[in-house]
Amino acid sequence: MRNLTKTNRSRVWCLGLCLLVTTTALGVILTLPAVAAGTEVDIDNFAFTPKELTVKAGTTIVFRNRDDIPHSVVGGKGEFHSKALDTDDTFEFTFAKAGTYGYSCGLHPQMQGKIVVTP
Repeated sequence: MRNLTKTNRSRVWCLGLCLLVTTTALGVILTLPAVAAGTEVDIDNFAFTPKELTVKAGTTIVFRNRDDIPHSVVGGKGEFHSKALDTDDTFEFTFAKAGTYGYSCGLHPQMQGKIVVTP
């Protein structure tokens, strides 16, 4: 009977430890900024998705027009400027330096987004 109790204590301790590690890992993951799950920004329904994206310096972002009408991507300070993108066209830009980069659609200026680049 004593071995069974010792075995049960070991199982409970192990389960508790596993729950602690899992909970801690989830807490860390959920509190991190939205660092690029993907490096693509979709353009659809007169919006950029995601509207804000955080990436590391040196990351290339692909802007893809999924809308039925043309759009473009223009950096707020002129850092980049795409041609008019038809449906499924893409534009790529590599963000080499840390900083915050606002951008908009050159054809529909109310469409805006932001890329935050970390070192």
